[in-house]
Amino acid sequence: MSNAISQRVADFLKEHEPFNYLPYEDLIQIANTIRVINLEKHKSLFQINDTLHDCFYVVASGVVHLTVISDAEETLLNKCYAGDIFGLRPFFAKNNYQMTAKAREESIIYAVPIATFKPFVAQNVEVLNFLLESFAVNTKNSLDNQNNGLMSDNVGYSDSQSDMMYFQSLSYNKTPLKISADTAIKDAAQLVTENMVDSAIIIDQSYPIGIVTDKDFRSKVATGRFPLSNSIDKIMASPVITVTENISVAEAQLVMLKHSVSHLCVTTDGTDKSEVKGIISEHDLVVAQANNPGVLLKEIKRSQTSKELKLVRDKLTDIIQSSINKNIPLTHINSIAGEITLAIIKRAVEQSILDLGSPPARFAWLSIGSQGRKEQLLLTDQDSILVFEDVSAEKYRDVKDYFVKLAKKTTSTLEKVGFVSCPQGHMASNMLWCKSLTDWTKQYNSWMNTPGENSNEISSVFFDYEMAFGEQKIEDAITETIFKNAKNNVLFFDYLGNDALKKPTPLNFFKKFNLEEDGENKGKFDIKTRALMPLIDGARLLVMSNNIKGINNTYLRYKQLAMVDPKFSEVYLNCADSFLVLSKFRAAEGLKNDNSGQYINLDELNKVDKEKLKNALAPMRELEELIKDRFQLTQFS
Repeated sequence: MSNAISQRVADFLKEHEPFNYLPYEDLIQIANTIRVINLEKHKSLFQINDTLHDCFYVVASGVVHLTVISDAEETLLNKCYAGDIFGLRPFFAKNNYQMTAKAREESIIYAVPIATFKPFVAQNVEVLNFLLESFAVNTKNSLDNQNNGLMSDNVGYSDSQSDMMYFQSLSYNKTPLKISADTAIKDAAQLVTENMVDSAIIIDQSYPIGIVTDKDFRSKVATGRFPLSNSIDKIMASPVITVTENISVAEAQLVMLKHSVSHLCVTTDGTDKSEVKGIISEHDLVVAQANNPGVLLKEIKRSQTSKELKLVRDKLTDIIQSSINKNIPLTHINSIAGEITLAIIKRAVEQSILDLGSPPARFAWLSIGSQGRKEQLLLTDQDSILVFEDVSAEKYRDVKDYFVKLAKKTTSTLEKVGFVSCPQGHMASNMLWCKSLTDWTKQYNSWMNTPGENSNEISSVFFDYEMAFGEQKIEDAITETIFKNAKNNVLFFDYLGNDALKKPTPLNFFKKFNLEEDGENKGKFDIKTRALMPLIDGARLLVMSNNIKGINNTYLRYKQLAMVDPKFSEVYLNCADSFLVLSKFRAAEGLKNDNSGQYINLDELNKVDKEKLKNALAPMRELEELIKDRFQLTQFS
């Protein structure tokens, strides 16, 4: 490859991961060995079960679709655009390709030889990590056993994201241009121009019989193949591909892929024997996918300000709203919202570091409470702690000052995004909750071994956490401290058990809802305090007493408890189901009124929903009896 071409290739590569981690002279060396492939539209670079190539690939221009076979159907796994890499299997596996790579349009591909690139991978941890993550995300075949819900900003979606995409509703043109088959091409072109659209549906007695697009006018008329005086049916594509009006983004995408079309006709019953209701274009899919979780993660990583992060959080609210409307399982919604929320927090920390400079010590930012449990669908308050590694006594004050400043900047950013400050001050910006690992160890030791002496300080919220940024070893040390103290700690579990049972009851003796008696929410039902918190507190207490680590989500905690404690599995499973039902009621209330959803106006619920809400409270009585029996609560009763 000539020097000029090598430089152009190197200049392209240096703008994209993982090549941007390498020195320019290394990129020149790599570029000299790269093979440039012109891949025609619909041509495959490799297919499922093909023998592995001696290279991996980078899209220089165009679009490449990665597809797999699922339930005997070709399913779109991902679209790769300029700068995206794919075909990494030769790096990490010996079996054949598990997906097909096909050009969606004419594309230029760079083939990077494995043998050339491997030495640079071995020398650069960031490059290796990037390739490992990309491979894991790109790999959906169960044989690989790699995709554990990893969410990367490079390519692919986790299973839960794919489910979200499958159900996500689609906005499209509901007033398409409709013309009859005998309309002259000249007149049809004029109508398309006047209506500022790129297509028209050809109808016969209100039924669609074909479609014409800008491309048809360019390729069939502008080239002189058909005169302007011909009727439009001479150049239309027929039969037109029709779909129902409730089609999802992913379904529309797959139909277009299957039939190699750029437009779909929406009809009343999804067939060409019913009335036209609208038209879906590829542009509509692009707009819809701008709000998809994978794209939101990219936007978060690119964001430079709190304003940009807020825009992402607003889009997440739209996804949550549409997902609830489409009855997507709340477990999927929680998973997506949890990952995106953590990504926003991580980026807020990164922005603070960019302002303040490099941290003087390693640390971990732990989101606690609902954020730590990945249960925060609504814009409720933020809870967090900061743990930094132990430093010498003479450095401690300066190091802590840095991290308090970092925490204040971060919590301020998150406030601007919409996460209000915790009313109890449970935030890393509070000096009490920003300290060294040793100090945190002492704090947890005190809370757990002498809970009654510091009851004004201890809050169970500190036992639900998820690391948003920092050193995994620090989070592991906190976990080890907690579970070491929990072992055979009757006093601590007595305290937690009583705390879980202190919440006001949801129903009175006559099985009527206990409503707020005064204040601005008088006459409303406090679903957070009376219904959700007892389930959350009970799950936390039971997983800690059963030495179950690494599961923070309340629903998943009950599912795990059902497996490790089968004697009471029915109680646990009922609690898991109740938690989802109650969470959905709260989310719907919050989205409707643009608030935390804590207080529900029962007058606005229909009879069926009221009964559903009341039934969801039933397992709480069984849970209460189980806790009383299991822990023999006495000391703090």
